[in-house]
Amino acid sequence: MNHYATQKSLSDAVDGGGLLVVAQWQAKPGEADKVAAILDRFLPEAQREDGVKLFLISRARDNPAQFLFYELFRDEAAFKAHQESAHFKTWIAGEALPLLAKRERAQYALM
Repeated sequence: MNHYATQKSLSDAVDGGGLLVVAQWQAKPGEADKVAAILDRFLPEAQREDGVKLFLISRARDNPAQFLFYELFRDEAAFKAHQESAHFKTWIAGEALPLLAKRERAQYALM
């Protein structure tokens, strides 16, 4: 996963606020590399979405079965559009989620 969300600065991305979604995934035993491969295909598509201001996915160094998502959307409507996108439905809902032992998400407002 060597993709970056934007060519603009972090301050440009957070300008105007937005909806921040932080998610943590734990892959089932033996499935982490499959999850990583799915995310590698998914990430550039998610980053190109109109309402996405910043979209980062990382993998834990000490436990490669753990993934952390840091997603900044323009607003709630952009987040909903993200979840309705073909790439989300195909790669996340269809392929990745069945390979997970745990999935947690929280939403935040930027300060």
